[in-house]
Amino acid sequence: MRYTITGDAPAGFARQLQEGLRMVLQLHGHEPVAPDDEDLGLAVQFLDPGDLKPFRRKSRGTFVVTVVEGPPVDRVLENCYPMLVRTLSNLFIYVADEAEGRTMHFVTPELGHYTVTYDPDHEMEFFQEVYQRLSPLATSRFVLDNIFVPDLPRELWDGDEHTRALREAGKRLQALDLLPAPFPLDKYLPPRELRHLRRLYGIGGLSYGNLSVRRDEKTFWMSASGVDKSNLEVIGRDILLVVDYDAEKQAMVLSVPADREPRRVSVDAIEHYMIYREHPEVGAIVHVHAWMDGVPSTQINYPCGTYELATAVAELVRQAPDPSRAVIGLRNHGLTITGRSLDDIFERIEGRIQREVPMT
Repeated sequence: MRYTITGDAPAGFARQLQEGLRMVLQLHGHEPVAPDDEDLGLAVQFLDPGDLKPFRRKSRGTFVVTVVEGPPVDRVLENCYPMLVRTLSNLFIYVADEAEGRTMHFVTPELGHYTVTYDPDHEMEFFQEVYQRLSPLATSRFVLDNIFVPDLPRELWDGDEHTRALREAGKRLQALDLLPAPFPLDKYLPPRELRHLRRLYGIGGLSYGNLSVRRDEKTFWMSASGVDKSNLEVIGRDILLVVDYDAEKQAMVLSVPADREPRRVSVDAIEHYMIYREHPEVGAIVHVHAWMDGVPSTQINYPCGTYELATAVAELVRQAPDPSRAVIGLRNHGLTITGRSLDDIFERIEGRIQREVPMT
């Protein structure tokens, strides 16, 4: 994958960090390119905390890591998450000189937080560990594009028994108190950057988790991206029918009503697609940013919406004693839960969900 590192890091640790990242990325075979390269895969930008701005992506396939150096903060997520949103980053790194040494706080869009501490006596090991944190971004492929085909049968424009079940499941998800309302992006982004975000990802906000239910052998209904899951009402806007995956275009194919402007399906649609196609006994899938003890988990924290994460989750479902009732952990991210129905899933997880996802 091609990468770029931008920003005039001041002398000191930030400059050392820039040079070390260049060294370790090239050591692992990544090619440095200009920031405006059309095939740029990974952009690492160093910014001043008083001048936060997004990296101007040319395509959805570019992952962005923002690095900021500042004083120690007591509440890392509370202080750093708004910075992640302002910079439209896939990963935000806050560097601070703390009691245990120079510490890098890694903050993820899923409200994850973990740290890596610099050890001057083991510098190469430190940069290799940082690379391991970045490598899922440097090696992943987003499946974000949608192909909308306005051929949904008229009798499905108002939904069916499956979409009614999905609506009720969305309300049950809200009752678990794991699903915040859509994140107020307009609170942190000026209008120009908000338009850029919507152009790139076709969303109006960030909301966590998603649900789907099988309609027939090859198709399934799924919640849209960036919608309040407790208020799934309009077919084509809040709920979409996924009919296929176009591998050449790396895009999900959706059948939509001819009379309305559709919203994009959840970024995890590729994961659900893989599971439904392989396991006809799976009738529903729920994804939450929460945890359960004793579940098998992916070993690499690929970003949500990537083909690589979907493949890793599908492999663990395949290995489950009963793929139709699997609970799979997504490292540093959450859970994907399969069931014979949505009711089956909620009955099995009742009382077992932990709000905090362990960060490793």
